[in-house]
Amino acid sequence: MSDTLLQQWQDANPDATVVPITDTYNGWANYETWNVALYIQNEFPMYEMARMFRHHGYKALSHMLEESFGSVTPDGVYWKHADLDIDELNEMLSEL
Repeated sequence: MSDTLLQQWQDANPDATVVPITDTYNGWANYETWNVALYIQNEFPMYEMARMFRHHGYKALSHMLEESFGSVTPDGVYWKHADLDIDELNEMLSEL
């Protein structure tokens, strides 16, 4: 949508809120990364495991998560999904 067309639409709909489309998901690189981080940070057994492996990185942790909790998160995202942002997950681990 061009800036002019957007402005015309906003002028015609002053009570509407325009939410920009981003390439992120709740501040994470994508849904898969967000979902994996969600479970690691909010499920105590996974969190404890992550704290033990935080210095080894997400790839090492993913092997243990898979062995202990199955190959997917409770929402069905693979711990080793190809779209995971490993750098972002490593950063999250370093902050645990």
